[in-house]
Amino acid sequence: MSSKNRHQRDIDDTVRIDMLRTMLRIREFETEMRHKFADGEVPGFLHLYIGQEAVATGVCQALDEDDYLTSTHRGHGHCVARGLDTKKMAAELYGRETGYCNGKGGSMHIADVTAGMLGANGIVAGGIPIATGAALSAKMRGTDQVAVPFFGDGAPSQGAFHESFNFAGTRELPLVGIIENNQYGEMSGIEEQHPEATLDDMTLYGEPYEADRYQVDGMDVEAVYAAAAEAIENARGGGGPALIECLTYRFVGHHEGDSKFYRSDEEEAEWEARDPIDRYPEQLMDEGVLTEDEFAEIQADIEQEIEDAVEFARESPFPDPSAAYEGLYSNQSEQA
Repeated sequence: MSSKNRHQRDIDDTVRIDMLRTMLRIREFETEMRHKFADGEVPGFLHLYIGQEAVATGVCQALDEDDYLTSTHRGHGHCVARGLDTKKMAAELYGRETGYCNGKGGSMHIADVTAGMLGANGIVAGGIPIATGAALSAKMRGTDQVAVPFFGDGAPSQGAFHESFNFAGTRELPLVGIIENNQYGEMSGIEEQHPEATLDDMTLYGEPYEADRYQVDGMDVEAVYAAAAEAIENARGGGGPALIECLTYRFVGHHEGDSKFYRSDEEEAEWEARDPIDRYPEQLMDEGVLTEDEFAEIQADIEQEIEDAVEFARESPFPDPSAAYEGLYSNQSEQA
């Protein structure tokens, strides 16, 4: 089954407001981290999620609290959409011990197993086998949990994708893969990475593994939510794996400092005109779901939240050097 923008679902207005709030939180967090990186406060590299907010938001809105997900090097949006604490996220980016990984993971490696976030991953397609293992665990334990790996359009070129979906297909695992097709693998366009047959529909990569296939407008949060909800529901009920391609775009470079020499101004303007952060509030106000005053209040609340997160990170201590060797090995034998 492959379809584009055909998925419809009645969505409660409170859910729609929640999704708007989540997208705004992602955009505000990423924008503030971008500024702090430029100021020299945030170390390392940043791979920002600006432009792709509707994907993480729509998918995570469809998940249950005990479901699993894995992320990518561009993973802040997935973490925010999953409900992770922006204070602890900011502290991790700042390299402080109050961060999710005690300041040792940084931007590309945030994880919170208690929230089902099994980790961001700097390796292309690296999170897919991890999510497949979580899906296998759920099936073996007889739960109705689902595992969702997010990955970019470069990942279907990797063996890890095919090994994982082949295994998920033969075992009918509850694995729902999310291709965030932002048109570029680092600085290479999708036409340079994939056969012509897949360029219009990358879900074809899931066909040999009998995955349910969906293609949606990744700039439309409600379209993403509807497709994700259907695929997750089917997988939860024993229907096996699914693959959802979300057509989206990153408004920034591959990483901060990328000059974007490989993209045209016209292409960027065309995608930016579809920015969900601009379009969705207007849609909700036009439909009477949201007033201008309510929208302004939501924006103010989120701006304050992210300001507080930055201050929390700034005031948090760096890890003690003696902690460098902590957390390297499991302590399960000690707890037994």
